[in-house]
Amino acid sequence: MEKCSWPPLSPIDPRPAVCPLCQAPGQLHVAMLARSALRSARQAGLAARNAARKTTPSRPASTSSSSASSSASSSAGSSASPWTTNALPAGATVVAVGTVAWYYHLFGRNVDAMTPAEEGLHPTKYPWEHEKWSKTFDHSSLRRGFQVYREVCASCHSLSRIPYRSLVGTMLTVDEAKALAEENEYDTEPNDQGDIEQRPGKLSDYLPSPYKNDEAARAANNGALPPDLSLMVKARHGGCNYIFSLLTGYPEEPPAGAVVPEGLNFNPYFPGTGIAMARVLYDDLVEYEDGTKASTSQMAKDVVEFLNWAAEPEMDERKKMGWKVLAVTSVLFALSVWVKRYKWAPLKTRKLVYNPPVQSDVLSRLQPKPKNKS
Repeated sequence: MEKCSWPPLSPIDPRPAVCPLCQAPGQLHVAMLARSALRSARQAGLAARNAARKTTPSRPASTSSSSASSSASSSAGSSASPWTTNALPAGATVVAVGTVAWYYHLFGRNVDAMTPAEEGLHPTKYPWEHEKWSKTFDHSSLRRGFQVYREVCASCHSLSRIPYRSLVGTMLTVDEAKALAEENEYDTEPNDQGDIEQRPGKLSDYLPSPYKNDEAARAANNGALPPDLSLMVKARHGGCNYIFSLLTGYPEEPPAGAVVPEGLNFNPYFPGTGIAMARVLYDDLVEYEDGTKASTSQMAKDVVEFLNWAAEPEMDERKKMGWKVLAVTSVLFALSVWVKRYKWAPLKTRKLVYNPPVQSDVLSRLQPKPKNKS
C-alpha cells in the first residue's frame, strides 16, 4: 500500500490542504488517522490477550515439592499476565495519541493569509443596543444615519440593494420617499423608435450609484474602487465594531516608524494600515434635523447603525418572530411533558406481584381418594 503523503498548508493559501492520495481535507485526514490508529491498538490488544490465554502452562505434579513449585509458578504467571496483557494496548494508545497530536501540531492549526500587522488592529467591542435579543433599531438613529450617508458617503459609495420603498415606515414617510426618488432620473423601456427616455424615480427603484461603472469609479478615486455598502456590515470581520473603529480611527499624524505609501492614508484598523479613503467625518459636518450634536463619534454611530439596517432590514421582524416561536414552543413543551407523565404514570408506578402455583405430588392426584362410609 502506498504511503499517504500529506503536504503542509501553504502560508499564502488560507484554504484547507487536501491529501493528494486519499483526497481528504486536513481536519478529516486527522480524524481518519486517529480512527485507524485506535483500531490498530484494539486489534493488537485482542491479539495479546489471545496469546496470553493460549500460552498458560499445564504440567502434572509428581511430588509435593514439584506441585508446590508449579503452583507458585502458576500464581506468578497469573499475576504477571494482566500486566503483559495491558502493556501492549497502553503503548499503542500512547503512540496513537502522540501521532494525532503531532499531526495536529503540523497540519491541524488554522493558517492565516496575513500576519497580525497586515490584518490590522482588532476593533473594540461596543455595546450596540440593536444587537440585543429584546431590542430593535433606533429609528431616530437610522434617519440620522441615512442623512449622513446622503450628504457624506453617497458621493463615492453606492447602496445598490436598497430600494426607496424599504425606507418607508423605517426612516422616511411615503411622501418623503417619493420626493427623494423623484430627484433622480432612471431609464425607461425603449419606445417604438428604439430611443430610451428618462423618467423620474419611483418607490420601486433602487438608490442610484454615484458612478456609471467600475472604470469611472476607479478613474475618480486614483485607481481605488469604492465598495458597495449594502452588505458591508456582514462582509467585514467585526461588523459594526470594525466600521465604527475605522471611521473614528484616523490619527492626526501617522505614528513614528509607520510607512504609509503615497496616495494612502494611515488607519490602524484597516488591513495593512494604508487605506485610500481619507478621513471624511468631522465635527459639525452635517446639521441634524432633530437638533442632535453632530460629533464625529455620533455621525459614525448613526451611519453604522444605518448600514447594519441596510444589511439586515428584516432583523426587527425576525426577532419578533423568534420570540413568538419561543413562546409557542415553550407551551408545547410543557404540554408534552404533562401528557408524557399522564400516559406513563400508571405504567411506571404499577406493582407486579407474582403468585406461584401450589405444588402437589403427582401420584397423590392420580390415586383415587377413599370414600368415607357412615
